[in-house]
Amino acid sequence: MDIKVLSADSFARFDLTRVPSPCFVVDKVAMERNLSILADVADQSGAQVLLALKAFSMFALAPLVDKYLSGTCASGLYEARLGRDKFAGLVSTYCAGFKAADLDEIIALSDHLTFNTPSQYRRFAGQVQAARDAGQRVSMGLRINPEHSEGWTEKYDPAAPCSRLGTPISQITDADLEGVDGLHMHTLCEQGFAPLKRTWDAIEDRLAARLPDMKWLNLGGGHHITTPDYDRAGLIALMRDIQEKYGVQVYLEPGEACALHAGILVGEILDVAENDMPLAITDISATCHMPDVIEAPYRPDLLGETEAGTTTRIGGPSCLAGDVIGDYTTARPFKHGQRIAFLDQAHYSMVKTNTFNGVPLPAIALWNSDTDDLQMIREFDYDDFLERLS
Repeated sequence: MDIKVLSADSFARFDLTRVPSPCFVVDKVAMERNLSILADVADQSGAQVLLALKAFSMFALAPLVDKYLSGTCASGLYEARLGRDKFAGLVSTYCAGFKAADLDEIIALSDHLTFNTPSQYRRFAGQVQAARDAGQRVSMGLRINPEHSEGWTEKYDPAAPCSRLGTPISQITDADLEGVDGLHMHTLCEQGFAPLKRTWDAIEDRLAARLPDMKWLNLGGGHHITTPDYDRAGLIALMRDIQEKYGVQVYLEPGEACALHAGILVGEILDVAENDMPLAITDISATCHMPDVIEAPYRPDLLGETEAGTTTRIGGPSCLAGDVIGDYTTARPFKHGQRIAFLDQAHYSMVKTNTFNGVPLPAIALWNSDTDDLQMIREFDYDDFLERLS
């Protein structure tokens, strides 16, 4: 089952004029397809799978997420609030640097609290103990850096040289783990099972003597579990082996895998021009609506691309010269007023939007590709822009 092909075929049937422009449209059917795969992995392995809110935080779908997953993982106070207020299940919170003023509330919201370094864990030990004495049952963890790199680009590689994420495994002492219930590692980005297995093979001997004293091991996110070529059998076998050998509960925190190929970003062609090649201006902005296009960088697929035809450079409406989405070939040249859609935009794009240059935020809609039911979840206006300013 190629979910990329399924998604493109489904959205090819969607009438892009049914929603305002720009607008994120998320397919509930595609979301459930991904979530059911993750639930099956959890059932077969005994591991628990959490939704990474940093990648997908559309709480309108919380009831669906709650049906399949064991909870959420958060990157700080606001996401921890979101996980507790809108979703069910466990809330696991990790941040590279916690603020003392936030920590009491984070502890109250979280089932797992993972520190980035032993020094920060020790700094807040009294605060944590006071919360426990008051009856809260937060479980404490430490993020480790396996010092084994599998990243395909340094910008998204938590194990890159001089990384600030996690404590290098070579530096961790037994004293650093006193009072620690679990270990957390996140080293992957949009990757298959083989890089995880190589990472585990590189560090297992270093952890073997320490894991029996732990309650849990969190293998983080970046796992492309819902892609058709992912070795799910290998992942299941590895997690079962870890749990049986060391007596720990294994957790996974996929984000992208939950919403992979489950949404589009609909836009409209505002103008066409020529400057050594055809140009099209759209109300979708790379810098405002799809910042990973510039930051990664990467080129999102366009619904209806063809191998032959007219190649046009599509850019956004902002004044940033680099607000360019990419060059796209279509059977016919773009026209003013034409609707377009970029594929696979449910994850990360939606949570990273901003209003630079006063560019409006995209609306959000929920679609059911089986029934064709469409629900407008939210539309944004000037007040949303104004309230972020002073």
